[in-house]
Amino acid sequence: MTKADLVADISDKTGIEKVQVQATVEMMMDVIKDSLTKGENVYLRGFGSFIVKERAAKTGRNISKNTTIVIPAHNIPAFKPAKTFVSQVKEEVKVK
Repeated sequence: MTKADLVADISDKTGIEKVQVQATVEMMMDVIKDSLTKGENVYLRGFGSFIVKERAAKTGRNISKNTTIVIPAHNIPAFKPAKTFVSQVKEEVKVK
């Protein structure tokens, strides 16, 4: 499902115009991104959490030059689904 599919589905189910739904979806994504860039996590009960994970510094290899490099510690955004969401997917989605 793409963002356009999501907007169309919400619009069909709620009766709200697609333009308004798209603005709302984009604003929600902007608020989540802004919160994460400030180091604040976003918790949506029953759905999951958008969190900032810290990655430790590590040694990597540049195989084209055959040298080792140090990858510094950094933060990355991550999503952790809620337990109820995980169990619902496990029950309803069939293994291929």
